[in-house]
Amino acid sequence: MSSESVMSLATRSVPRAEPEDLVGEVRRRMAGRRFETVADIPVIDAGSVVGLVPVERVLASPADVPVSDLMDHDPPTVSPGVDQEVAAWVMVSHGESSLLVVDKDRRFHGIVPPRRIMQVLLLEHEEDLSRLAGVVHDTEAVRSRTVESVGRRVRHRLPWLLVGLAGAMVAAVVVGTFEESISRQVLLAFFLPGVVYMADAVGTQTETVVVRGLSVGVPVGRVARRETWTGLIIGLIIALLFVPLGTLVFGEFRVMVAIGLAMFLSCAIASVVAMALPYLLARLGRDPAYGSGPLATVIQDVLTIACYGVIVTMLL
Repeated sequence: MSSESVMSLATRSVPRAEPEDLVGEVRRRMAGRRFETVADIPVIDAGSVVGLVPVERVLASPADVPVSDLMDHDPPTVSPGVDQEVAAWVMVSHGESSLLVVDKDRRFHGIVPPRRIMQVLLLEHEEDLSRLAGVVHDTEAVRSRTVESVGRRVRHRLPWLLVGLAGAMVAAVVVGTFEESISRQVLLAFFLPGVVYMADAVGTQTETVVVRGLSVGVPVGRVARRETWTGLIIGLIIALLFVPLGTLVFGEFRVMVAIGLAMFLSCAIASVVAMALPYLLARLGRDPAYGSGPLATVIQDVLTIACYGVIVTMLL
C-alpha cells in the first residue's frame, strides 16, 4: 500500500454501532473507553458499512432513538488504495467531517478523522499550488527545482523559450501573409494585439481549471466538454460586447464584426489548446512547469493570428 494512500490516515480505533442500536446503548458503550477519534460513528450491519452518525447527534438525541434514524445513509467512502489527496477532496465535497474507508463489499477498513484530513490539506498545499502552475507532480522534485542552481535553471527553461522564439518567427510570417488585407484597412492592425491577448487570457483560465482538477484526480475528459462550451460562450459574449462598442468608437461596423468573429473563434480554440498541452506534456514525461506556458502561448498566438487573418480577409 502506498505511503500516500488513504490507509496511512485511517484508524479502526473508533466507536461503532449497528442500525438497530439505541442511542442510549451507544453512549453507554463509549463511556470509559478511549478511542483515537469519536467525531463520527460508523454504522455496520452484517459486516457491511451502511451509514455514518456524527457524535453530536448521538449526544443530543433521546436515549430511545435508534441509530438508523440519525445516520447518514450515503456517507463519503473511498477504497483503501485511493490517494490521500483525492480522499480529502471526496470528504470535503460530500460535506462530512470524516471519511469511511471500505472495500468493494463495503467491509469496514477504517475511518479518517477530521484532523488528519486537515494535515493532508496543509501538506499537499504546496503540491497543489505547483500543479496549479503546471509544475511537476512530485513534491520533492518541486522543491529541487525551486532551489536548483542558476545553470540548471537556464538549462531547464531555455529550450522551451527557444521554441517560443521560433514560434514568434512563425507568427511574424503568418502576419506577413495577410499584409495586403491589413494595409487596405489599417484599423485591423490596431486590434490584433487585443485579440491575441484575449485568446491567451481565456487559455490561461482554462489551463488553471484543468491543472487544478488533475491535482485532485479529476481527469481531463470530465472537464473537456464543459470547458469547451465555456470557451465558446465566453468568446461569444466578448464578441457581442466588442462589436457595438467598437462600432461606436471607430464607426466601422463591418470591420468590427470581422474582428469580433475572429475573437470568438480564437477564444474557443485557446480553450482546446490549454486543455491539451498540460495533459500531453505530463503523459510524455516532460515538466509542464517550463513547457506548457511558452508552448501554449506560442501555439495560441499563431492560431489566433491565422484565424484573425483568414476571417478579415474573407469578410473584408
